[in-house]
Amino acid sequence: MTPEADAAEPERPHQRRGLRLLPWTGSEAKPCFLITDDGGGPVSRMADIAEEIQLEMGAHLLAHAEDMLRNATEDQLRFLAERLTEALRDSLRIAESREGRPCGNQERPCR
Repeated sequence: MTPEADAAEPERPHQRRGLRLLPWTGSEAKPCFLITDDGGGPVSRMADIAEEIQLEMGAHLLAHAEDMLRNATEDQLRFLAERLTEALRDSLRIAESREGRPCGNQERPCR
C-alpha cells in the first residue's frame, strides 16, 4: 500500500501493538481485547484454543450443510443459516484478530 492509502485507512484499536482482539465478546456483545506483548500468557493460549475450536466447528458445520441442503425443510434451512452466520462471524473475528498480531516469532502481521 502507498502511504496515502495507509493514511486513509482507519486504524482499528486492536492493530496497535500489544492489543489482541479475543475470539469472544464481552457484556452487551462488545469486543474483548487482551493487552499483551508476547502472546504466550494463559489468556492468549485460551484464545488460541477457542479460535481453533471455532474454526473446526465451522468446517464441520459447512460439511454438514452441504449434506443437508438437498432435502432440508424450511425450518432446518433457517436453523442452518443461523448457525452458518455464527460460524462466519467467528471466522471473520479470527481473521481480523490475526491481521493485527505477529505470526509466530516474526514481526509481521498474520495474513
